[in-house]
Amino acid sequence: MITRLLVANRGEIARRVFRTCGSLGISTVAVFSDPDADAPHVAEADLAVRLPGARPSDTYLDIGRILHACRATGADAVHPGYGFLSENADFARAVLEAGLVWVGPPPEAIAAMGSKVEAKRLMAEAGVPVLPSLDPAAPGEFPVLVKASAGGGGRGMRIVREPGELALEVESARRESAAAFGDGTVFVEPLLEAARHVEVQVLADRHGTVWTLGERECSVQRRHQKIVEECPSPGITAELRERLCEAAVRAARKIGYVGAGTVEFLVKGDRVAFLEMNTRLQVEHPVTELVHGVDLVRLQLEVAEGAPLPAAPPEPAGHAVEVRLYAEDGDYLPQSGVLRRFEVSGDVRVDSGVESGSVISPYYDPMLAKIIGYASTRAEAVRKLVTALRRARLHGVATNRDLLVDILMSPAFAAGDTHTGFLAPDGPLRGAAPRQEAGELPVLAAALAMAAANRRRAKVLPGLPSGWRNVRSQSRRARFEEAEVVYDPLPDGVTVVGAEPQEVVLEQDGVRQSFQVAQYDEDGKIYVDHAGGCAELTPLPRLPEPVEHVAPGSLLAPMPGSVLRVEVEAGDRVVKGQAVLVLEAMKMEHRIAAPSGGVVSGVHVEKGQQVDAGAVLAIIQEETS
Repeated sequence: MITRLLVANRGEIARRVFRTCGSLGISTVAVFSDPDADAPHVAEADLAVRLPGARPSDTYLDIGRILHACRATGADAVHPGYGFLSENADFARAVLEAGLVWVGPPPEAIAAMGSKVEAKRLMAEAGVPVLPSLDPAAPGEFPVLVKASAGGGGRGMRIVREPGELALEVESARRESAAAFGDGTVFVEPLLEAARHVEVQVLADRHGTVWTLGERECSVQRRHQKIVEECPSPGITAELRERLCEAAVRAARKIGYVGAGTVEFLVKGDRVAFLEMNTRLQVEHPVTELVHGVDLVRLQLEVAEGAPLPAAPPEPAGHAVEVRLYAEDGDYLPQSGVLRRFEVSGDVRVDSGVESGSVISPYYDPMLAKIIGYASTRAEAVRKLVTALRRARLHGVATNRDLLVDILMSPAFAAGDTHTGFLAPDGPLRGAAPRQEAGELPVLAAALAMAAANRRRAKVLPGLPSGWRNVRSQSRRARFEEAEVVYDPLPDGVTVVGAEPQEVVLEQDGVRQSFQVAQYDEDGKIYVDHAGGCAELTPLPRLPEPVEHVAPGSLLAPMPGSVLRVEVEAGDRVVKGQAVLVLEAMKMEHRIAAPSGGVVSGVHVEKGQQVDAGAVLAIIQEETS
């Protein structure tokens, strides 16, 4: 029996495993890097061990330090979570050799699937349909997909449509793969466009039983990373489901699999092609848990202890939809900083790695939480999810909340018309109705809340209205970077029901609406939460301080990161879209391109340099015709 379990991971998955351990009476151990010292997963563990440093290679990927933490705490079992060392056969082998229980598949099974090149060969032998592998130097057809052999999560993956782009993208994929997984091997296969990404959850014990727990639809992706998943898939027939599950069982038996894993496929019409097998628990496992009424972490632990599975899995019921809430901007660029407020309410499940006040580090994946709606029907599950997202209070860093709502509310998603090109420029979401603007009421609420706060701070006659005069000489207005509003007199048709620094209630044309207002001195912003979402406003000072202006043509860092490569020198002539340099942030490469043609008048950074968001990277003097 497992008595003390160390989770060799961080954030949301560490908390998820701890939750099940708590229900089973298993003592827990966390490990943490220096940026994670105050993270929720550290506080929730019974014991915690520091891994000095910040970069994954120095902390969560250091096998020696993880094993030392096991010895120091008396842990007798290790759960790898997902990402980091979860699919590292050497780590699994080292844990077993140390006499510990490994909560995962045998090292041999991990190794067999760890190389996607080798995995495709084995799957073909097992009768699982696969796509052909192409020559990376001369594939003979386009478009193609360049993929990392050693990992997933969109890292080391590139779509190439033109022969002239191939060499550059292959090299970039190799670097990113080596940085993320320690292995730069890549391969090339045909790109099956507008296909569904469907995966089957498998669970196997040491006694020969292999379960399949239905399929998950994971087609809505950005940067080759899933952001919406659901169970069951809205586009899979009973006959196709049976084919997929049979192929998944053959895959698991071929490699002697034990534990929880996922077999992933591309599906287009009746065509099915094996993608990969993830030899670990998946990020999206909650949708399967809700539909099948199981705790997959508990089943992992029981299988690791040697317990047999029942002969058949439980029958599915209902529908579950999960969205991944990321700290990122509208261009999918990861964001870092302080998450001032994180509150998600409603009839939804929330698996998060953060809480109000958490610091989002540039060193790790920017996922904040998974939010899951479950109901008897797909439409009801989606409705619960949309309501929870709209009512969530998310302050301090930009998130993809609005994108997720747009996806869930789109006619294409409602119809189940999802595929891997859903978010492409010419994908189904392009035709969705534009998001309704909140109008002036949230801005008015912010102005009234600021006025109320000013009166509360007043030391003289605090009972008088803010800005009161015997004779009114002019209207009173509030100015923000984003908008300007007159709040005295009020706009026609608007009355104030109540105005406090944290809450304003307005009535317009007989309709009453409440606005929750929050302001944080640290970032100087005001957040106004209301039924339609959140308005983020930046008050303008009455007497602005002088600001430092950057030179025209400056390329600014869109996020904190490390300069991976500088492609130009001062004096070089560049064309619009040409790569100037490459930043590495949150385990991904981000190419910084010239916004226009011109001459590089200065390069302000060098390879390996750490830069903050907004730092000047280079200056391009635009050519005039």
